[in-house]
Amino acid sequence: MTPAELDSFSLLLVYSAMAVYTFAFIAYAVDVARRSGSKPVAAEARVLVGAGAPVESAAPAAPVAPAAAKPGRGARIGYVLTVLAWILHVAGDVLRGLSAGRVPWANMYEFALTGVAVIVGVFVLSRLWRDLNFLGVFITGLATVFLGLATVNFYVAPTPLPPALQSYWLVIHVFVATLATGFFALGSGLSILQLIKERRDSGFLRSLPSPVQLEDLAYRVGVIGFICWTFTLIAGAVWAEHAWGRYWGWDTKEVWTFVIWVIYAGYVHARATRGWRGSRSAWLQLIGFAAILFNYSVVNLFFKGLHAYSGL
Repeated sequence: MTPAELDSFSLLLVYSAMAVYTFAFIAYAVDVARRSGSKPVAAEARVLVGAGAPVESAAPAAPVAPAAAKPGRGARIGYVLTVLAWILHVAGDVLRGLSAGRVPWANMYEFALTGVAVIVGVFVLSRLWRDLNFLGVFITGLATVFLGLATVNFYVAPTPLPPALQSYWLVIHVFVATLATGFFALGSGLSILQLIKERRDSGFLRSLPSPVQLEDLAYRVGVIGFICWTFTLIAGAVWAEHAWGRYWGWDTKEVWTFVIWVIYAGYVHARATRGWRGSRSAWLQLIGFAAILFNYSVVNLFFKGLHAYSGL
């Protein structure tokens, strides 16, 4: 099979994954709508009395979330569809790499392809640690939109690597960066739900963990992402010395990688030592993820430098 044919099959698999992600998004959205329409049931508080004691009337208790508020069939179907879409997605990513004869993250299209696969993969595999199905709408919606934008605006045919990218550091540095992005995306989704739940706690939101629990989950995945991003920064400096003879040159991409590191370092430090809790912690996490999106899109498209590998 020729490289062009492999790339065509890759695109077919990516389009198929987008379609299945869309159905997964619909299934998750239906589940959210169903749970949002459910009403709390007041739990009857009964007073236990001893033998011969006068019977006291039952005291009303605070409303509790009904059983229907738990993730139902829609969420289960959404998760199965997400796993199926992810398998198609990864297969398309692998075929793209085979068609190019290298790892599939050397330009903006390929980085989006691999990056979204990592984001969804982190979500899918997180089930081994914690059931985060309530993030299904966010993750599948993000995957559908990002893949759509990448295939329409950033697609380029496979091309040989520029000399500076012909290094094993391409495999290490960029993959760890995409892994960090996956954890940061998961943390940003948790932070968004935290901010929403702090302001409103009805319908679907009643079935979610508390704002404090959401904040703790966001912090944990944020710390993992920060560790990966720290390695990305260090590995990038080492690679720069191999490729260009200097560790740091104030290239636009280098600067923004450092800016992102500073934001997340501030987030981890402020929450751990300064007691930042609640909305301030969530907003700082979201600012960091917004900086990542800016680095990927605006910096790649509109700034020139040694890291101009958009392929466009």
